Amino acid sequence: MNAPAGYTAVHCTVHGRVQGVGFRYSAREAAVRLGMHGWVRNKWDGSVEVYAEGPADRVQQYTEWLRRGPPGARVEKLECTEQPYEDRYPRFTVEY
Repeated sequence: MNAPAGYTAVHCTVHGRVQGVGFRYSAREAAVRLGMHGWVRNKWDGSVEVYAEGPADRVQQYTEWLRRGPPGARVEKLECTEQPYEDRYPRFTVEY
């Protein structure tokens, strides 16, 4: 499938104090507010993993939000890789 013009996806890992502070739920709220689709989940090493897809400008806004996180979080490092847009997810979910 060819992506609509101006759409992209990103796969990110967020490091720091990002578990036990409501990061996943806040990340979902931010994604929904921006019209993103994808998922967020905790990783065994204490980081949070995110896949988000949508209009490129909103993906950029979302990665800026991930760099800060919600109140109570302390993001020390954000690693993101741009991915091809595939329109695989109908909404944005918290995975367990």
